[in-house]
Amino acid sequence: MNKNYRQTLAACYLGLVTQAITANFAPLLFLKFHGDYGISLGRIALIPGTFFVTQLIVDVLCARFADRIGYRRCAVASEVCSAMGLAGLAFLPELLPDPFAGILLSVVVYAIGSGLIEVLSSPIIEACPFAHKEAAMSLLHSFYCWGSVGVILLSTLFFAAFGIGSWKVLACLWALIPLCNIYNFAVCPIEPLTDEGGGMGIGGLLKLPLFWIAVILMVCAGASELSMAQWASAYAESALGLSKAAGDLAGPCMFAVMMGVSRVIYGKYGDRLELKKFMLGSGVLCLACYLTASLSGAPVLGLIGCMVCGFSVGIMWPGTISICSGRIPAGGTAMFALLAMAGDLGGAFGPGLVGSITQRTGDDLRRGMLAGCVFPLVLIAALLMMKKTAKKQ
Repeated sequence: MNKNYRQTLAACYLGLVTQAITANFAPLLFLKFHGDYGISLGRIALIPGTFFVTQLIVDVLCARFADRIGYRRCAVASEVCSAMGLAGLAFLPELLPDPFAGILLSVVVYAIGSGLIEVLSSPIIEACPFAHKEAAMSLLHSFYCWGSVGVILLSTLFFAAFGIGSWKVLACLWALIPLCNIYNFAVCPIEPLTDEGGGMGIGGLLKLPLFWIAVILMVCAGASELSMAQWASAYAESALGLSKAAGDLAGPCMFAVMMGVSRVIYGKYGDRLELKKFMLGSGVLCLACYLTASLSGAPVLGLIGCMVCGFSVGIMWPGTISICSGRIPAGGTAMFALLAMAGDLGGAFGPGLVGSITQRTGDDLRRGMLAGCVFPLVLIAALLMMKKTAKKQ
């Protein structure tokens, strides 16, 4: 009872902020990499793909080995990798014969850290003796949103003040956050999620119908979130004629703000709200936002749909994790790792589908957004199926 679980919270909060930095900082520099190092845009397009593929591999490995290695060691390793990868961006392109190899190596290193903390933060918080676990989980995941907003805003201000040529200094400054967080994870109390050897294996989880529905939910949650988030800037630029910087702020930045607001609201008032009803209502709102962005004749109204979509998807990822934690208490690390992997798969597949449909329809982004409606539709159906399956189990 005397353990300081607030330090555990702080460590996980900063871990999610670090994940947001690793996911959002390098994309701000794509054109800089192209200009300074002469890297083709085709090769630069491999950077986000490498990041997500590395995360997926780490998710799978965590499902098998995280319990054996231990949460604390893995969490410390996640911060070490994130700090090394971010600092590596500043030095490795100059040190290696091929600058692109240096960038890609840095991305792989910090993606390992990102994948580890993505899997571990949820079970670490779930194992803490908090009164309202669902609210704590939602608040935890809101810090990814605030980290995304922070890295976009602060990087934009830094570049305006010191010039984008100072990006290497900023990379080292961002690396200080995971570097400092190593201490938090090294000393904070971390409880076991299940008794030793008591967690379910992958095979046991795959036999549960409820788990399969949760996997579908996570795929649709990741797809609904990232399909809109990654195309929001392009939507703002094409529909409203905004500049790249203004498009980033009006699109993905406001999307992240609204997503964070949703998670904070549930984090504060979650004990008064029924999670599944809140998620179902959010799914309907998400569908309405996609329809507004794709069918509205007023560009401003379409942009509002993009922003509000952030609010609608906010509860999906942490809410699904909370439902599984309550319904499958013996799921263990394997459950959290596989759910994270499903979310990452949706995040990789969704934007690709929207982009492909957009290209096939003569670069009509509205048609691409209309195709994206399939994700909230399947999500709503999965929530209704989960309600029936939970009653049977």
